[in-house]
Amino acid sequence: MDKGYIEEHDELEDISIPTGNLMDSKISQLDDALNEKLERAFHKQTSQVLLHDVAKIGSEHDPIDLAHAVTRLPPSARVVVYDNLPDFVAKIIFMINTGCSTRSAIFRQIDDNEIKSLIEMMPPDEAVWMLDDMSDRRLKRVLELLEPKKAARIRELQKHDRHSAGRLMTNEFFAFHLNTTIGEVTASIRDNPGIDLTRSIFVLNDQEELVGFVPGRNLMVNPPYLPLRQVMRPVLHKVTANDSRDEVVDLVERYKIPAVPVVDENDHLLGVITYEDVVEAMEDIADETIASIAGTAEDVSEQAPILQRFLLRAPWLLVTLCAGLITATAMAHFKNRSWFVYVPFFVPLIAGMSGNVGIQCSTILVRGMSTGGLSVGSRFNAVSKELGIGLLIGSVFGVFCGVAVYMLNHLQIHSAGGDPLAVGTTVSVGLFGACLVATVLGSFSPFFFARFGVDPAVASGPIVTAFNDVLSTLMFFLVARVIYPLFA
Repeated sequence: MDKGYIEEHDELEDISIPTGNLMDSKISQLDDALNEKLERAFHKQTSQVLLHDVAKIGSEHDPIDLAHAVTRLPPSARVVVYDNLPDFVAKIIFMINTGCSTRSAIFRQIDDNEIKSLIEMMPPDEAVWMLDDMSDRRLKRVLELLEPKKAARIRELQKHDRHSAGRLMTNEFFAFHLNTTIGEVTASIRDNPGIDLTRSIFVLNDQEELVGFVPGRNLMVNPPYLPLRQVMRPVLHKVTANDSRDEVVDLVERYKIPAVPVVDENDHLLGVITYEDVVEAMEDIADETIASIAGTAEDVSEQAPILQRFLLRAPWLLVTLCAGLITATAMAHFKNRSWFVYVPFFVPLIAGMSGNVGIQCSTILVRGMSTGGLSVGSRFNAVSKELGIGLLIGSVFGVFCGVAVYMLNHLQIHSAGGDPLAVGTTVSVGLFGACLVATVLGSFSPFFFARFGVDPAVASGPIVTAFNDVLSTLMFFLVARVIYPLFA
């Protein structure tokens, strides 16, 4: 499909938005302005005026921008925007770039033949992602309508896990025998305009094994009679269909590979992962990581209803609630103990400091794991450094806080009850112990989750934070229980 038809349009009229921060980028300005125009169109008095205005907006603006803007509209309005796009190519680009909730809403309103027409003009890898938003029964009906070769390509990609290299790849590419001439290759490329992957031409031997590739530029600067074997370069990096998308992203980030070949166990070429596919995978990984850190299962890129978003966040927050109840129960249990007189005043301080120490520690390690900078061999060294930093933080801030609390109580500026030296010493040692507990939890929890195939980013989320609050508070209670009798 030729995507070069999209033209640059004039700036949105009658809307001026100042710039200067992350929320005022040109893209966000465009989304806000386009959404405002759409909302104004949907508040017209008659359906004739409404459709006229929506069609005008659809013809004036890039379908990619419309695909993002409609996520803020009700599902019924998104279908109207789709129906009033200027041509079928615009509808295809709109469907590729919009979110799953928009696609689902549109699928409910269009028939199988229209979906079939959309799929026929899409690359198979894009079609697979779109069809994921469809029920199994309808998917089967649509695939039966497609041309058999196209349907077979789509089914082949659907076999792979959603987070694997096999799902990222496209199985439409150019690959030729090493004795094929440049002239024959260029003729084949001209005869297949629907295949976009021309930056890298792959070279196969007699056993159809991948042996090299030819950059697209080499086809233009060399004479047509040269065989590919004389201009090809070796393939230094490749993946298998079962490799994870994280491995693919790491490979492309390090070596800046424009097209990653995907091979089977016999080195036969199955597909190619383009740089654009990797960028999309990186965006998905970033969204999922942010959601894990925030403690929610929702898709941060989708505009979901409030109730749905509440239900996706509630299970994670339930853990925090339970942790708070455990802390409150422990405090109620010790309330009549003589050493507990001044302890409640400092529980927020202990929980806040230890929580930040734990989050800093786990976030640094999670980042190293996600960027590939932290390997199995360097794991021990990284954990040792974090433990050392935790000990230093606990010592420095413990002493500083203890001295400050002692002075405040001694000068009667803040009287927590009890001997000032006892209070200061307890807070000092308690903060040191809480920071140590937080460091240990923050250092080992990412590896614990990774060991069981869970996103390590969860280690920076509410679950570990809740555990950290409970353990650090109990550590403070233990310290107070031990130190107070020394001053009694």
